[in-house]
Amino acid sequence: MQLDDTDRKIVEMLQKNAMLSYDAIAEQLGITESEVEKRIKRLSDTRTKILIVDDELDTLLPLKRALEMEDFNVIEAQDGVEALEKVRSEIPDLLLLDLMLPKLNGFEVCQRLKKDDATNSIPIIMLTAKGETSDKIKGIEIGADDYVTKPFDLAELKARIKAVLRRTAP
Repeated sequence: MQLDDTDRKIVEMLQKNAMLSYDAIAEQLGITESEVEKRIKRLSDTRTKILIVDDELDTLLPLKRALEMEDFNVIEAQDGVEALEKVRSEIPDLLLLDLMLPKLNGFEVCQRLKKDDATNSIPIIMLTAKGETSDKIKGIEIGADDYVTKPFDLAELKARIKAVLRRTAP
């Protein structure tokens, strides 16, 4: 799990005083109590977090279930704007990113994440029906760590996820 500055401050504060209340932490950091509670809950879940970004529920739901059975913490987004918001709020360890999305396409989401110092180290696997070589090249060139075309073999996708996570682990 990747930590942002606020997460690090919360951890430091709790290491100094484990009895510190959510209210006291919120006041010191200038955030809401509910934000503190949400962050502490997220920090206590040590499973690898994967954000699946796909607007097709026929792909998203079975894939989510399959990855949860592998003990991944899976979150989801159904459009490019929601994906960017979830990356900032949830700080996933890896993204499975469709290309053809409402609001912002997957190429644009990938570019924005890779240009931002706060998110550029999060690995991205493009997972899309766009199988043209030119699309694959574009995806890799803008920063995707892997590119898998639909329909995909679930066992192969799981192996690719694990390989990318091994390569990008701190």
